[in-house]
Amino acid sequence: MTNSFGLVFDHLGLATRAPDDSVRILVGMDYAIGEIVHDPLQRVHLRLCRHQHMPTVEMVWPGGENSPVDSILARTGTGLYHSCYRSADLAATQAAIRASGLRLLTVVAPTPAVLFGGLFVSFHMLSGMGLVEIIEDPHMAGSGNAG
Repeated sequence: MTNSFGLVFDHLGLATRAPDDSVRILVGMDYAIGEIVHDPLQRVHLRLCRHQHMPTVEMVWPGGENSPVDSILARTGTGLYHSCYRSADLAATQAAIRASGLRLLTVVAPTPAVLFGGLFVSFHMLSGMGLVEIIEDPHMAGSGNAG
């Protein structure tokens, strides 16, 4: 089931300087903590944390020199910093968002993501929303045409 932009919510991104502390907090809220994944292309460590009734949280911390999360941590410290959605067709989603009159600026071009089995992820600044990650997933269930 999608909307006019062809987006389906996936997770919230949590930048952290202290992954062990973040795990303790999420475990205390009954999250199931996934395995640590290193993504060399994105230069980050990642960990998906799932809950039966609350949004999935993707923990993100530096995984190499000049990690993109370094600047986020320097600016705001540990905290939620992006929302993520899946789209069956990134180009159609981008066109639908822009056709609605919203500004969408791509800040990280589509890159294969280890955490998502090689699916391409991209990051965008969306007016009225902030930083948005989009996973291009042509096989997602219930996908429809954006726009």
